[in-house]
Amino acid sequence: MELRTLEYFVAVAEEGSFTKAAARCHVVQPAISQQIQALEKELGEPLFERLPRQVALTSGGIALLPHARACLAAAAAAALEFADRSGLLSGSLALGTVGGLEGTRVLRLLGEYHRRYPGVAVRLTGASSPALLAQVRSGTLDAAIVAAPPEGLPAHIGSRLLLEDRIIAVVPVGTRTADRPLTLAQAARSTLISYGPDSGAYAFIRDAFAAQELPLDIAYATNDVALQVALVAERIGIALTSHASPVVASDPRIVAMALEPVIRLPKVFAWRLGPRPGPPLRALLDLWTELSEEPDRNRTNHWP
Repeated sequence: MELRTLEYFVAVAEEGSFTKAAARCHVVQPAISQQIQALEKELGEPLFERLPRQVALTSGGIALLPHARACLAAAAAAALEFADRSGLLSGSLALGTVGGLEGTRVLRLLGEYHRRYPGVAVRLTGASSPALLAQVRSGTLDAAIVAAPPEGLPAHIGSRLLLEDRIIAVVPVGTRTADRPLTLAQAARSTLISYGPDSGAYAFIRDAFAAQELPLDIAYATNDVALQVALVAERIGIALTSHASPVVASDPRIVAMALEPVIRLPKVFAWRLGPRPGPPLRALLDLWTELSEEPDRNRTNHWP
């Protein structure tokens, strides 16, 4: 019993005609008829009842049909699996990232991915969240790690949560202590250093100030956290920035403080939904799922 014969059998069963089945399989009708006759001889009973204008399954044909479909599906799945393996030997993955991910498990993910699939060329692109999402939507990027917009992602974008970041205040050392949070009202009265409107973080800060009916006047707008911290160290003002950035924890010239109320900044792994993703992206998603089962010892850097 060969797969090609089962393919012909399913085609005749679904088309109800040897002629239509032959056209579907791109062969001449006698080839279909001969294969079906040989299959009936092998199984010892007829599979079709030949009627004047069509053919119908016999009880034997009805019994065989689900098995034939299962065999063809299994063969197709095996072929797809090996096509994927081939793609992982020489594929590419275009991945976008926002800043401040040095202390997250993204590095572990990419390291393990490289060890398992050394033939995949990973191209990293850094930009703001809105710019990266636009490239995911257009297909320029396969996926991106971004700040999820407050209004949510578009319906055609799939996502998985990477970490629950938050916005904190960064002040010059000696001006305040970290034991009490800084209120947004206090921040609004200060010279503010923070992200520009092109940043995904900006929308969360803007909405938080609006909810408190406070003006948001960012005097020094930059998406570079290291520059934000350097400006704070020069005592120009206070920064509203990402808690996840390792720059904040490593500079002795500044103090990091919690904000009140809390401004949450969820960061997600986003990709375009639609046709079946390519093997490199599917492999990355599968690895993400695998690593998500590991215990996380860092409260801010977790898998979904």
